[in-house]
Amino acid sequence: MKTVLITGGGGYIGCRLVEYLQERGYKIKVLDRFFFGKERLDSVIKDSQVELMEEDLRLFDPELLKDVDIIVDLAALSNDPTGELDPVKTWSINYLGRFRVAILSKLMGVKRYILPSSCSVYGFQEKIVSETSPVNPLTTYAKANYKAEMDIKKLADENFCVVILRFATVYGYSPRMRFDLAINGMVKGFYEKGKIPILRDGTQYRPFVHVWDVCQAVHLAIEAQRDKVNGEVFNVGSNDQNVQVFELAKRVAQTMGVEFDYEWYGLPDHRSYRVDFTKIKEVLGFEPKYTIEDGVREIYQAIKSGKLDPKDKSTITVEWYKGLIEKGVMV
Repeated sequence: MKTVLITGGGGYIGCRLVEYLQERGYKIKVLDRFFFGKERLDSVIKDSQVELMEEDLRLFDPELLKDVDIIVDLAALSNDPTGELDPVKTWSINYLGRFRVAILSKLMGVKRYILPSSCSVYGFQEKIVSETSPVNPLTTYAKANYKAEMDIKKLADENFCVVILRFATVYGYSPRMRFDLAINGMVKGFYEKGKIPILRDGTQYRPFVHVWDVCQAVHLAIEAQRDKVNGEVFNVGSNDQNVQVFELAKRVAQTMGVEFDYEWYGLPDHRSYRVDFTKIKEVLGFEPKYTIEDGVREIYQAIKSGKLDPKDKSTITVEWYKGLIEKGVMV
């Protein structure tokens, strides 16, 4: 039985990944500070094969990596607004922290290290971009991700396999829900107010991927032959889910069966990119199983049934961290 250590395993993607890998027979260790609570994992942990460790990736004892086969290094201050809340903290966790995990993993004999990154490293692009295209990170979050990619990739060798996954903007249900992601937030907005705010001017492109498909991609990266993935970067998403924000909002409203109503806010968004996902399909056989409409219906039903509380303050990441900092919690 392979042992997978997931940093940030109590987060939005992490909760679903624990569930996904547990169902496929892996022994799992979760290393997380659990700022959003350990109870988020209660609904997905089914047996004793999951070990929870409340630790900081910048400080934990390297002995915790003993007998670990694979690292999935999800721990990070997620999204652009959170990254700008305290740029120094963002660099210390998203870059230095994960670089430390990668170095210690190699020293402790871990065989495979998977770095979840983000398509946000592309920033603004007029043409469709692939893994070989120049990047253009515009925010602290994106810059820290790209720096982690570049330095951790250099650690790859015949004994230490490094795989970098650049996720499209994720959507879909998770026990540690996030309504600060585009599709998820649109569902919440239409449900609560009957209309949503759209960042000007709505023509900006974003690629999207369901959280369960992200888990599928990670699983493929875990099981792939070393020579296919070592030192490689893969965009994670699908070509038919590159969507302009204004058109996305209309699709969300239509799927929910509500009238499309909106209001503009802010200055024009300078982040716009369309991404090519051919490589992961051809090399790993990755095929997303979920559509945008599937995700919208899933979230809408979860809210209506009471499974999700749209007023839960922890679902807006930057606001939750602000509250923790005000209480004196050291992030």
